Amino acid sequence: MQAVLIGLVAAAAFVSTALAADAPAVTVTPVTRTNTTVTGQPIVVPPDPDVIVTIGTFPPGARIPEHQHPNPHYVYVLEGVLTVMNTETNKSFEAKAGDFVVEMQNTWHYGVNNGTVPVKLLVIDQVPHGAPNNMTPKK
Repeated sequence: MQAVLIGLVAAAAFVSTALAADAPAVTVTPVTRTNTTVTGQPIVVPPDPDVIVTIGTFPPGARIPEHQHPNPHYVYVLEGVLTVMNTETNKSFEAKAGDFVVEMQNTWHYGVNNGTVPVKLLVIDQVPHGAPNNMTPKK
């Protein structure tokens, strides 16, 4: 009986090793690592933050109204190209599919889709516990 049990364990180990060898390899690709925003500000995370994750889709010609973020606001561009204009410096940058942007905090800016295809964004906000998403429109 012991010989049969040892044989079964050995066979199971062989089968699982063979199956693992046939499985496709996992690929991990670093996207970004930073401790500053796109404008060089330190990232200031509120204490005990909630994490809010949303997906936004902006058709060609769409413009995100001028606003600022009092808390960390992270954007991963899934599709398209978004042009972001810093209205305090009159400087702009483009974020294209595959880019990860740590947006500027407490700085007035807006985004526009100048392209011919929709822009799709994965947005991550860190806000004080219980607070709403942190986009503050300019009045």
